[in-house]
Amino acid sequence: MLKLLVDKKEIKVKAGTTLLQACLDNGIYIPNLCFLKDMKNPPASCRMCFVEIEGESRPVTSCNIEAADGMVVKTDTAAVRKLQRTAFELLLSVHHVDCLQCPANKKCDLQHIAKFMKIGLKPKRLDHYLKDTEIEQSHPCLDYYPNRCILCGKCIHVCRREGDQAFISFAKKGFDTVISFYGEDEKLLQPCESCIACVDICPVGALVIRSGSDT
Repeated sequence: MLKLLVDKKEIKVKAGTTLLQACLDNGIYIPNLCFLKDMKNPPASCRMCFVEIEGESRPVTSCNIEAADGMVVKTDTAAVRKLQRTAFELLLSVHHVDCLQCPANKKCDLQHIAKFMKIGLKPKRLDHYLKDTEIEQSHPCLDYYPNRCILCGKCIHVCRREGDQAFISFAKKGFDTVISFYGEDEKLLQPCESCIACVDICPVGALVIRSGSDT
């Protein structure tokens, strides 16, 4: 077992554990949106899980760094919180905040992080930009809400994990990036009728079962 000092608390973890998972497993919360425990190469795309490590010149993302014996870590410094707040506000600037109409209300990761960091869900520091398409219904049994989606990639990961191939991928670039369904072919997407792993894993209600669907 490895011994680490996190926020002056000694924790013990198995070798090979990411620093983020080590903290979460020991009751030390670090904001995160795109991390899943079984990911081999976490993307660190949400830019939320920053920490300071003694010996490093600047904060680093904890999801893609393995815990090391003797590591000294701080999760609640001014530099860490500044980076997290900036990343969070950027996410909210392209997010349609309509909690009362969202199926993820009260179990949403954005709500949880906002409460933890004492940040409102409608920051005024940045302009608000939304995609033109409010709802995408090309999938035979799922509805996709691009302006809720935070592009965490969890749906893509679990889709690949549950089946022989992933039926979901990222499409387009930059601000226009969305998730897309391969081929958007009903025959190709038939396995989706018996699997809603992507819906279950979505942290913000961007993927939902279409009303009236047999899924």
